[in-house]
Amino acid sequence: MAVPKRKTSPSKRNMRRSHDALKATPYQECKNCGELKLPHNLCRACGHYNGREIISTEA
Repeated sequence: MAVPKRKTSPSKRNMRRSHDALKATPYQECKNCGELKLPHNLCRACGHYNGREIISTEA
């Protein structure tokens, strides 16, 4: 059975975990209305995607 020969130091452990941090969500401004939206997603405020109206939001 594989058993570690030496205890892993806190420095080594933390260097291994350095890539596990959460990344900030990349928001972009909608070109039509200016609201923040996720890239490659429909704008929830105005219903536009890629310069075209996909969903009408008039109430």
